[in-house]
Amino acid sequence: MAREAGVSLATASRVLNGSERKVAESFRERVEAAAVKLGYTANVSAQATARGTSPVIALLVADIADPYFGLIASGVARGADEHGLVVTIAITERDPAREARIVRALRGQRPLGLILAASRTQEPMEADTARELADFARLGGRVVAFGPEGEGERHIEIDNRSGAEALGRRMAALGYRSAIAIGAAEGVRTSDDRLAGFRTGIEAAGGTVAAVRRGDFRRESGAAVMTDVLADGVPAGTLVFAISDVLAIGAMSAIRDAGREVGSDIAVCGFDDVPSSRDVSPALTTVRVPLSEVGYQAFRATVDADWEQAPLPLEVVVRASTPGVAP
Repeated sequence: MAREAGVSLATASRVLNGSERKVAESFRERVEAAAVKLGYTANVSAQATARGTSPVIALLVADIADPYFGLIASGVARGADEHGLVVTIAITERDPAREARIVRALRGQRPLGLILAASRTQEPMEADTARELADFARLGGRVVAFGPEGEGERHIEIDNRSGAEALGRRMAALGYRSAIAIGAAEGVRTSDDRLAGFRTGIEAAGGTVAAVRRGDFRRESGAAVMTDVLADGVPAGTLVFAISDVLAIGAMSAIRDAGREVGSDIAVCGFDDVPSSRDVSPALTTVRVPLSEVGYQAFRATVDADWEQAPLPLEVVVRASTPGVAP
């Protein structure tokens, strides 16, 4: 390779192995051209053995089909691209045993960092996962977890409670006095924080949460829960708050299937502001979370020695799904 490029072995090695030592651009171009010509591919496993880590960031998400995680992944990928690193994504399905197996498998590949992006429960981390993460950190990898009391050295926190509280206050200001909330299983931090914040906000402004119904994070769950709610009877003017836009969009489909109208009949609001929330009809009222920036900050937390989380501003966005109630 060095002979083909006309450079020293040391220079070729620095280019091919991603060394931080500066190499003249002309030399870099010659080495990269020679690598293409000769069909050279770096042996990442060998590099990991030599360095102690590989140029990989591992991202664990609950469900890659959920746009919430897709946006986070885009932010992680942006940061990785800036640093010449690769992102590998694994799906936990919120299964602790599966999560532990994935961390164990990834530990053998020695990624530079591991980001746990899925919402966690209020219960202590499963012993198997905690042990695998401790072993991962001992080998030199950095763990970044989402949520308060993250199990890693660093954690990313979204202020779900205050964002939902602001939404509750805004909905009460629009005249809504009775709400039905749709959340995930009790004990899931993101869901519980959003439900608690929304209740605080709407009650402080004169409204009430008449019922809380629970499912999971899938669109189908939002539709199924809303179908059951509608079977019990929902008065016109009721507001439905779902703890994610995905659940809210599922609820909207169930309302339409029941021959009811979203907006002027049954109002709906969500949380996250994923792109589809703007595309549905009527457009969905929600809380905007800068999810791509969240992912980017999670990446920075894996590589920056003096990292501190920057503020993540949340914004209530009112759209046509909550037109307000006439006085």
